[in-house]
Parts: sequence; structure tokens; C-alpha cells
Amino acid sequence: MISYYVLFPNHDNGMRLYREMKERRLPCTIAPTPREASKCCGISLLVQKEDLEAVRMIVAAKQIEILRIAEIRRDINPNRDRYC
Repeated sequence: MISYYVLFPNHDNGMRLYREMKERRLPCTIAPTPREASKCCGISLLVQKEDLEAVRMIVAAKQIEILRIAEIRRDINPNRDRYC
């Protein structure tokens, strides 16, 4: 499974993009920045692949500073935290 994280130089830019996306009813989740992506600001936005173009348009239109959009392969273990 591939996840898409928008990385920011600071918390303020992350919150600005989050608010803009919520106003447009685009799904996103505030998430900790994965260490394999960056050692930047502690937050990132987890977005869907089909919304990447909309994210780029919002960033350009609202002049929100981002570092990059990281594509990270996640190995989801369905048995994690399963004890029975």
C-alpha cells in the first residue's frame, strides 16, 4: 500500500493546508511525519492519490509552503495488535 504525505517546513503551513482542504471537503488526516520521509516539522498531511492535483493547486493558489509530497510504501500487518 502506498501512502502520500505532504511535508511542511513548519506547523503553520500544515494547518493552513488542512483548513483549506477541509473547506473544499477533500479528505486528509494530520499525521506524524514518517522518519523515512523527513526529519522536518513533526506534522504532515496524509492525502489520497486522487487528490494530489487538488493539493498542488491549493498550495499554489494560497502560497502555502511545502517541502514535498512523499510517496511511502507501507507494509500493513493485519495481525498487528491481535492477541487471539
